[in-house]
Amino acid sequence: MTLYSCCLVLLLFPWNTAAYGPNQRAQKKGDIILGGLFPIHFGVAAKDQDLKSRPESVECIRYNFRGFRWLQAMIFAIEEINSSPSLLPNMTLGYRIFDTCNTVSKALEATLSFVAQNKIDSLNLDEFCNCSEHIPSTIAVVGATGSGISTAVANLLGLFYIPQVSYASSSRLLSNKNQFKSFLRTIPNDEHQATAMADIIEYFRWNWVGTIAADDDYGRPGIEKFREEAEERDICIDFSELISQYSDEEEIQQVVEVIQNSTARVIVVFSSGPDLEPLIKEIVRRNITGKIWLASEAWASSSLIAMPEFFRVIGSTIGFALKAGQIPGFREFLQKVHPRKSNNNGFAKEFWEETFNCYLPDGSKNSPASTSFHKGHEDGLGAGNGTAAFRPPCTGDENITSVETPYMDYTHLRISYNVYLAVYSIAHALQDIYTCTPGKGLFTNGSCADIKKVEAWQVLKHLRHLNFTNNMGEQVDFDEFGDLVGNYSIINWHLSPEDGSVVFEEVGHYNVYAKKGERLFINENKILWSGFSKEVPFSNCSRDCLPGTRKGIIEGEPTCCFECVDCPDGEYSDETDASACDKCPEDYWSNENHTSCIPKQIEFLSWTEPFGIALTLFAVLGIFLTSFVLGVFTKFRNTPIVKATNRELSYLLLFSLLCCFSSSLFFIGEPQNWTCRLRQPAFGISFVLCISCILVKTNRVLLVFEAKIPTSLHRKWWGLNLQFLLVFLCTFVQIVICVIWLYTAPPSSYRNHELEDEIIFITCHEGSLMALGFLIGYTCLLAAICFFFAFKSRKLPENFNEAKFITFSMLIFFIVWISFIPAYASTYGKFVSAVEVIAILAASFGLLACIFFNKVYIILFKPSRNTIEEVRCSTAAHAFKVAARATLRRSNVSRKRSNSLGGSTGSTPSSSISSKSNHEDPFPLPASAERQRQQQRGCKQKVSFGSGTVTLSLSFEEPQKNAMANRNTKRRNSLEAQNSDDSLMRHRALLPLQ
Repeated sequence: MTLYSCCLVLLLFPWNTAAYGPNQRAQKKGDIILGGLFPIHFGVAAKDQDLKSRPESVECIRYNFRGFRWLQAMIFAIEEINSSPSLLPNMTLGYRIFDTCNTVSKALEATLSFVAQNKIDSLNLDEFCNCSEHIPSTIAVVGATGSGISTAVANLLGLFYIPQVSYASSSRLLSNKNQFKSFLRTIPNDEHQATAMADIIEYFRWNWVGTIAADDDYGRPGIEKFREEAEERDICIDFSELISQYSDEEEIQQVVEVIQNSTARVIVVFSSGPDLEPLIKEIVRRNITGKIWLASEAWASSSLIAMPEFFRVIGSTIGFALKAGQIPGFREFLQKVHPRKSNNNGFAKEFWEETFNCYLPDGSKNSPASTSFHKGHEDGLGAGNGTAAFRPPCTGDENITSVETPYMDYTHLRISYNVYLAVYSIAHALQDIYTCTPGKGLFTNGSCADIKKVEAWQVLKHLRHLNFTNNMGEQVDFDEFGDLVGNYSIINWHLSPEDGSVVFEEVGHYNVYAKKGERLFINENKILWSGFSKEVPFSNCSRDCLPGTRKGIIEGEPTCCFECVDCPDGEYSDETDASACDKCPEDYWSNENHTSCIPKQIEFLSWTEPFGIALTLFAVLGIFLTSFVLGVFTKFRNTPIVKATNRELSYLLLFSLLCCFSSSLFFIGEPQNWTCRLRQPAFGISFVLCISCILVKTNRVLLVFEAKIPTSLHRKWWGLNLQFLLVFLCTFVQIVICVIWLYTAPPSSYRNHELEDEIIFITCHEGSLMALGFLIGYTCLLAAICFFFAFKSRKLPENFNEAKFITFSMLIFFIVWISFIPAYASTYGKFVSAVEVIAILAASFGLLACIFFNKVYIILFKPSRNTIEEVRCSTAAHAFKVAARATLRRSNVSRKRSNSLGGSTGSTPSSSISSKSNHEDPFPLPASAERQRQQQRGCKQKVSFGSGTVTLSLSFEEPQKNAMANRNTKRRNSLEAQNSDDSLMRHRALLPLQ
């Protein structure tokens, strides 16, 4: 078995040496060996393997200056640690660094060497073989660059629990510790970067973008996370394409066609520089400009893309860059590189040849190819492309500082600093093992690992619990996923005015530690769009919806493609691109443009509006006319016509009409609680008082003229006190109704929002429509009774023909209030009050005009008719007419009886009525003498019947003094002693003078 093992070692070692000669590795012995994986080249040469002979290792092409600088950062960190007296004293770190050529196959080839060496060491062959050239096993690996490469390497290293600390692999898939047990990194994962990209798009109010991702474990997870973030922010993706540096020309053409035909101006790219380069070259060839490129960290500063000849196409790039770090002494270390002085670095020879475009005579390449190189910045990539031309020999005295290459661009150390930090992380884990106190260790029973025989899995354990402070004073500790949380710088591509190169201007930053909504900061003044413009480009599917509109969905289109719909009335939007319109508060309404809410128009029957002024003027006119009539009646209170109309009740009636006109004013103006509670009772009580006066007045006259014999009961009924008592009782019923109404359901002021959307109607809520119905119904009931008595009194003598006018006034009253009911029910808002005011005024004017205007006209303009003779004449005429009819009826009955008995009868001796049939007075007086006699002695009227004419005459003289009035009273009393018909006749003749 021992012999077999030794033979195995002998077989493996030569093969390994042949596969990885001195020019393909950087190697240095030490007590502890660290592995390194760096992309010294961008790719491998395409070569068909027909398997007719033994397959050979493919050749790496396109030199990467940045990759070599990253390698130098690892060597610098190891040498700095070896020279440190405090970190791993008496211990020396060695290294074995290989070129991945930016491919998975080369990375796995190098990783196998780490794993194979560890397996050989696990056999413990030192006691059987004297292997003086033996290199200790690799206890940790720094690398690799791309996430796809690191994924393959992590799967292999994880099988043996060899810790892998990557400096540039940011795929969020690598945070899965179930799959990648030994993977850690000093770069933030892409989850934060994808969120930051979505935040930038939201910041610039873009919602229509395209996405491009590398078809690997870096691009696909990154762009998938971006889609999730974009969906949360209502950002729509027009197209999504995958690319690779190995894509054929047809696939590249197809992607370019999609980009060219898309209306999205912003393109989010998750890719590395090499994968994106073929696509950018084709876009430049087609001169597709006007696009805004949002770059992930892997290509945001790539020198493969950031080239002056590409700037017209990608000059609007905004990208993410890692936070730069400081490495003291690293600049001088980079300048000391020389093939003759770098015996441990097998890549230095090729670097020198590529930098100065020459070849070293003692090099392994007999036909070195000329190369062109590009300059870039720290996170950019520089490449050399071989050609068939021969190079001149190198002198070895070339000055590295005289040539500008990405290798010497150390102004922003980002990836280089991550390499530096990765080496120090491993060194501090080893330091924890070195300084471990037994009983306080991380292993079973608090045991510690032996630093001289340390194994990879033990280093991994300490890396997971690592916590130290770096040279910048920052705390370094890996989280449960093996990640370090870091911040991003936001850069914008500018064209340098000095040499025309592409420079990266820092325009903001993204702080992952800040709370959501405060992580992103952008200084827009520093951003140049397309290299010169300050105006933010537009990248939306639809134009912005202005304030006053909202976004409307278009069927079959993404949510970002919408139409602008005006906000409906009562709603507003005061921002651009509002998803929905907001409702205005209850007392507000949207303005004409629907951009804000303005107070609703307040409407009520105002004193200042024309309609309110007109109604007020009519009410004041009614009050004035009523006051005028009251003044006339007061001044002429002793005249016969005023006395004949029941003077005291007329005063009360006029007062009630004043109240009616005045009550209408409570319906005008802004309704308050107190006015709402006062106006209906005031209206109802005023009208009932008015109607009660008319009712008592009409009923009194009717009773007087229809009574057969005026008894003491009639005199008591006609008494003034009883009349006022009846008025009070009728009014008291209405008062009781109002009190019950105000107690149970009092009216109140009410702001009505429902009638019209943009108007608030301030009205009175009546509290109980039933109570209002009782109030108006009771008034109408009294009016109906009054109408009945007035209608029965329509044939009274002329001076009492106010019964006719009362009948007309009641008809007007009924017409007004019957019309009021449908009008009140069909109107709304302030017109409800207006309708009631009109009804009150119309009814009041009707009563005033019909009852009093005729009397005022006689008093003022016909004083000759306002005399005792005129009043007595008309009254007596009515009395004589009634008596004549009764006498004739009795005469006819007596004549019929006499005829039946054969006799004849004459006129009744007790009657003062003379009757002549079918002949005239044989000695008529002249007309003037007749008028003079009538004026002196009384009046005479003729009453015609069917069979003849009856002449009625009554003699009296006008009383001059109070004594005459007393004589009239005695005359009336003496007449009561006569027969009933004559007594009643004379009583009615004298009644109006009382």
